[in-house]
Amino acid sequence: MRNELLEKYEKLKDIISGFNSVIVAYSGGLDSAFLLYAAVDTLGAKNVSAITADSPSYPASELQKAKDFAASLGLGKRHKIIRTEELDDPNYAKNPVDRCFFCKQELYGKLSDPSLFDGHDVVFDGFNADDVGDFRPGRKAAENYNVRSPLFEAGLGKADLRELASHFGLKVWDKPQMACLASRIPYGSPVTKEKLEQVEKAEDYLHSLGFRQLRVRHHDKLARIELPLSDIKKIYNQELQHKIADEFRKMGFVWVTLDLAGFRSGSMNEAITRSDEDV
Repeated sequence: MRNELLEKYEKLKDIISGFNSVIVAYSGGLDSAFLLYAAVDTLGAKNVSAITADSPSYPASELQKAKDFAASLGLGKRHKIIRTEELDDPNYAKNPVDRCFFCKQELYGKLSDPSLFDGHDVVFDGFNADDVGDFRPGRKAAENYNVRSPLFEAGLGKADLRELASHFGLKVWDKPQMACLASRIPYGSPVTKEKLEQVEKAEDYLHSLGFRQLRVRHHDKLARIELPLSDIKKIYNQELQHKIADEFRKMGFVWVTLDLAGFRSGSMNEAITRSDEDV
């Protein structure tokens, strides 16, 4: 383990130790999972709460994984699942470029409710050093509610987190990047429960075929599959192609396509102009 990386981890622990008790906004992805581990390592499980937001935009398959990891840290009942209702907000459902703001506003609003979560000093999120420069309107909501981002403050990026998680023997160290299901729908196209269910079923099916890192982008009747370039050759099999197309049509898609540019996290942002980002 590089000394520089261990120093960053110690800095992370120093930041966390400035509080007596914390809430970690925990999705189960690498970033928030490692932050949760570091918080427990620093403060002990009795002073840490993990909160996972469950909604139609959160894959059901991820929820059990999130529960299992939190349990492995000894959190037990200190891992709480709350229901968020961002789909009921028309500002979110119409899917503007700043959709994530309304989702995070819903989440952090609930986390700041003393009748639900009292007795903690601060809420942490999993924003990290590599997220700087990305289009992330959800950051505005975090700032509105004084949410802290210890990974960013410690200078830890995605590669750092994977290396540290591997060093500490955490099963999430090689977990593929994840994002909410609404991120598969182009901006301006309304987010509906039906679309989210289609995407979830399609991605679950591809996972069942052995593909790990992927996205199924929802363009109404057209499904656009993104796979890492190293995986694209695996799908150049006529029998497999017909099998996938048939299954997707059962889910309601008419056309099934493969994106030749490969997997890109946040590829829907490629259509955003600078003026859009200033929303």
